[in-house]
Amino acid sequence: MSEIISAAVAALQEKIDGGFDGSAKFAIEGEGAILIDGSGVRAAEDDEDADVTLSADADTFQEILSGELNPTSAFMGGRLKLDGDMGTAMRLGGMLG
Repeated sequence: MSEIISAAVAALQEKIDGGFDGSAKFAIEGEGAILIDGSGVRAAEDDEDADVTLSADADTFQEILSGELNPTSAFMGGRLKLDGDMGTAMRLGGMLG
């Protein structure tokens, strides 16, 4: 597991304290994937299914996680790609701030 994935799992566990209704996967180019669901946050296999998959490069993901970049702005600007349920993505975006 990459250092970026390990740090992201820890940071997301703090932000998504009470669990998440649904499932979302962050696919981080060149690093791996993170799955968020009702049981928590963990490193994921790239082929694991989720209600929504969000794809971005490592820099974009770190900016979203740190609060420097709003997830909606990243999506609208083409830096964050979405595949799946938009409602699930919106709920997750609200939790990330």
